[in-house]
Amino acid sequence: MLNLFDTMTGADFVVIDGMIFETGYLRVPDEFTSADDVVLEARRGDTEIDLTRAEVEDAEELGEGVFRLKNGSLVRFLASAVIH
Repeated sequence: MLNLFDTMTGADFVVIDGMIFETGYLRVPDEFTSADDVVLEARRGDTEIDLTRAEVEDAEELGEGVFRLKNGSLVRFLASAVIH
């Protein structure tokens, strides 16, 4: 069983609800990360998103590296070698 935080490591892109964003800032949470700390900032053109630890914590693994966040969004982290 995969952990969302493990899949974040080294990710160059994140797919959220079918849209690919390029990661700008990515922090795998540790014991010093609080619930409201930003763990991901990503961009797609002029659109920027950020996610906090609270938003990604306890994500449900659906298989093949896809996770459902508490808000219902589907998320998958990708490295450059995966994008063709």
